[in-house]
Amino acid sequence: MLSTRQNPALEAKIAQMARTLRPLVRVTNGAHHPSFPLTVLNFHLLTSEQCDELAHHFHQRTPSEWTGLYPIQIEWRNDATLDQKRRRIGRFIGLRGCESPMVVRSEEDIEREARRARARDEDEVMKRKLRWYS
Repeated sequence: MLSTRQNPALEAKIAQMARTLRPLVRVTNGAHHPSFPLTVLNFHLLTSEQCDELAHHFHQRTPSEWTGLYPIQIEWRNDATLDQKRRRIGRFIGLRGCESPMVVRSEEDIEREARRARARDEDEVMKRKLRWYS
């Protein structure tokens, strides 16, 4: 069996997961939430319910006059996937790599979408013209 000394990638990952996080505090009373992840590993283990609770605690789930007093604001959606919720909470608390992934479309997809839009526009023009002849 390999030890972490024989597997530098595993050793680096364990060190990364063990990094401590400083709790963010609520602007109204300076309290931190009991579910706030104190390590990167704890962050990755957050449940959907815990993410919802954190968003509520930090005035992001239900916007109020306090929402804009945090370093950033996040658009909270209760129907988001767990991964999306974690990413938003991670971005909110300042973790790197929690930005929303960019969707890269192929040139073919862009051309196909442009053809569909052009066809819709042409259909609308024809409908407007034919309306007078009906």
